[in-house]
Amino acid sequence: MSAKYRILITGGSGFIGTNLTESLVLDGYEVLNLDILEPKNPEFIENWKKTDINSFDVLKVDVVDFNPDYIIHLAARTDLDGTNLEDYKTNILGVENLLKISSELKVLKKIIITSSMLVCHGGYYPKDQFDFMPTTVYGESKVMTEKLVWENKPSCDWAIIRPTSIWGPWFGIPYKSFFDMILSKKYFHIGNKGCTKTYGYVGNSIYQIKKILFTDTNLESKKVFFIGDEPATNIEEWANEIANEIGDKIVKMPYLLIKTAAIGGDFLKFFGVLKFPMNSFRLHNMTTDNVINLANTYEVAPVLPFKRKEGIINTLKWISDYKKK
Repeated sequence: MSAKYRILITGGSGFIGTNLTESLVLDGYEVLNLDILEPKNPEFIENWKKTDINSFDVLKVDVVDFNPDYIIHLAARTDLDGTNLEDYKTNILGVENLLKISSELKVLKKIIITSSMLVCHGGYYPKDQFDFMPTTVYGESKVMTEKLVWENKPSCDWAIIRPTSIWGPWFGIPYKSFFDMILSKKYFHIGNKGCTKTYGYVGNSIYQIKKILFTDTNLESKKVFFIGDEPATNIEEWANEIANEIGDKIVKMPYLLIKTAAIGGDFLKFFGVLKFPMNSFRLHNMTTDNVINLANTYEVAPVLPFKRKEGIINTLKWISDYKKK
């Protein structure tokens, strides 16, 4: 593929965007990252332009001037702290703006819009692309993201991606905290309640996104792609593998003790104390299986480049290097 192709990334300063920008630049593409925040990795400051995707006029100028061949839309508010849809307007208005502008781009070959696995709550297995069951306002905002795409289908090829639980270099909450707790010997298994989930090492996620971007996905019955690794992983097994790399061993704590702490966390949150490490929502998330069907993704991207152990080693090295800066 020609290195002259121009690839626009919105939200390229975030976790996945940072890794994606690096990968595409190294592949030789001309990459522009539109984000309100500076890149996490300062090496790619020249690929960044400060842009608020909620401002239609500003966004239009920046997108039209760049005239991309491909667009990967990652920009979003992704935390769970919002209380209403207005708090997540970037996930709605920003998408609406980008879809309007992209319809005017004559050379655009494909656009990928990023949603989230939280359009369905953990443990719920959707019957098809249009089966939604969110339990958070963030999840509701991403349902609206997807509906906007279906109601305003791009004239070029397009796809929706739903990242699962992605981890690796440049990550933040929650999985950076997960690694940090293991490294500081503060992590423990929750009785026999360890869950099995679909996680994804970010190096594999970038491979999957690039394969989806450069592969025709014209079938409307296969427009949604979950991003993650197979097989699903038991969190105890994963934590033990991380601990093993640093020569440590993780202990188990009784479930009822952790449940009591979670209730205490709910009480503190009610009174505005937000930094307590455990609450009922988090405990439920940590003990509920969530195995995602990745069949569509593996048809397009069948051979992951990284094993989980490689991902762990790479991530531990990044954490160590990042602390030295």
